[in-house]
Amino acid sequence: MRLEYGFELSKVEVPRFSVEAVEGIGKLFTLATLVLNVLESKPKVEIVFHGLNPEDPAAKIKAFQEIIGGSQSGGSLRYDLGRGGRVPGSSSSFQWVTITA
Repeated sequence: MRLEYGFELSKVEVPRFSVEAVEGIGKLFTLATLVLNVLESKPKVEIVFHGLNPEDPAAKIKAFQEIIGGSQSGGSLRYDLGRGGRVPGSSSSFQWVTITA
Protein backbone atom coordinates (compact mmCIF):
# COMPACT_ATOMS: atom_id res chain seq x y z
CA MET A 1 0.00 0.00 0.00
CA ARG A 2 1.25 3.45 -0.82
CA LEU A 3 0.04 6.47 1.06
CA GLU A 4 1.02 9.96 0.00
CA TYR A 5 0.33 13.08 1.99
CA GLY A 6 1.83 16.44 2.75
CA PHE A 7 2.47 18.27 5.98
CA GLU A 8 4.44 21.23 7.25
CA LEU A 9 7.21 20.41 9.67
CA SER A 10 6.53 23.65 11.50
CA LYS A 11 3.05 22.39 12.40
CA VAL A 12 4.24 19.07 13.84
CA GLU A 13 5.23 19.12 17.50
CA VAL A 14 7.19 15.84 17.41
CA PRO A 15 8.28 14.66 13.95
CA ARG A 16 8.01 10.89 13.50
CA PHE A 17 9.73 8.66 10.97
CA SER A 18 9.89 4.95 10.23
CA VAL A 19 12.44 2.47 8.95
CA GLU A 20 10.68 -0.33 7.15
CA ALA A 21 11.66 -3.97 7.39
CA VAL A 22 13.07 -4.27 3.88
CA GLU A 23 14.97 -0.98 3.86
CA GLY A 24 18.71 -1.26 3.43
CA ILE A 25 21.61 0.69 4.86
CA GLY A 26 21.03 3.53 2.37
CA LYS A 27 17.77 4.39 4.13
CA LEU A 28 19.63 4.69 7.44
CA PHE A 29 22.11 7.16 5.95
CA THR A 30 19.26 9.22 4.49
CA LEU A 31 17.34 9.08 7.76
CA ALA A 32 20.41 10.12 9.78
CA THR A 33 20.89 13.28 7.72
CA LEU A 34 17.17 14.03 7.84
CA VAL A 35 17.05 13.62 11.63
CA LEU A 36 20.07 15.88 12.13
CA ASN A 37 18.45 18.54 9.94
CA VAL A 38 15.11 18.29 11.75
CA LEU A 39 16.82 18.50 15.15
CA GLU A 40 18.12 21.92 14.13
CA SER A 41 14.57 23.24 14.55
CA LYS A 42 12.86 20.65 16.79
CA PRO A 43 13.95 19.41 20.24
CA LYS A 44 13.23 15.75 19.47
CA VAL A 45 12.09 13.22 16.90
CA GLU A 46 10.60 9.73 17.20
CA ILE A 47 11.51 6.82 14.95
CA VAL A 48 9.97 3.38 14.75
CA PHE A 49 12.38 0.71 13.54
CA HIS A 50 10.67 -2.34 12.00
CA GLY A 51 12.09 -5.75 11.20
CA LEU A 52 11.07 -9.19 10.02
CA ASN A 53 12.67 -10.87 13.02
CA PRO A 54 13.17 -9.79 16.65
CA GLU A 55 16.86 -8.88 16.16
CA ASP A 56 16.28 -6.50 13.23
CA PRO A 57 15.08 -3.38 15.09
CA ALA A 58 17.99 -3.43 17.56
CA ALA A 59 20.51 -4.00 14.76
CA LYS A 60 19.07 -1.10 12.74
CA ILE A 61 19.11 1.18 15.78
CA LYS A 62 22.77 0.33 16.43
CA ALA A 63 23.70 0.99 12.80
CA PHE A 64 21.76 4.27 12.87
CA GLN A 65 23.60 5.37 16.03
CA GLU A 66 26.95 4.57 14.44
CA ILE A 67 26.11 6.55 11.33
CA ILE A 68 24.69 9.59 13.10
CA GLY A 69 27.46 9.51 15.73
CA GLY A 70 30.00 10.33 13.04
CA SER A 71 28.68 13.85 12.62
CA GLN A 72 29.85 16.73 14.79
CA SER A 73 26.48 17.08 16.51
CA GLY A 74 25.55 13.39 16.50
CA GLY A 75 27.58 12.48 19.56
CA SER A 76 25.54 14.69 21.87
CA LEU A 77 22.15 13.13 21.09
CA ARG A 78 20.15 11.16 23.66
CA TYR A 79 18.33 7.96 22.69
CA ASP A 80 15.36 6.79 24.77
CA LEU A 81 13.75 3.48 23.90
CA GLY A 82 9.98 3.47 23.76
CA ARG A 83 7.69 0.53 23.36
CA GLY A 84 8.77 -2.35 21.19
CA GLY A 85 7.74 -5.90 20.56
CA ARG A 86 6.11 -8.14 18.03
CA VAL A 87 3.07 -7.38 15.94
CA PRO A 88 0.41 -9.96 16.83
CA GLY A 89 -0.32 -12.42 14.06
CA SER A 90 2.87 -11.66 12.11
CA SER A 91 6.61 -12.20 12.25
CA SER A 92 7.24 -8.44 12.40
CA SER A 93 9.04 -6.77 15.29
CA PHE A 94 9.38 -3.09 16.09
CA GLN A 95 11.05 -0.65 18.45
CA TRP A 96 10.25 3.04 19.02
CA VAL A 97 13.12 5.42 19.82
CA THR A 98 12.95 9.07 20.86
CA ILE A 99 16.04 11.07 19.89
CA THR A 100 16.60 14.32 21.76
CA ALA A 101 19.10 17.02 20.88
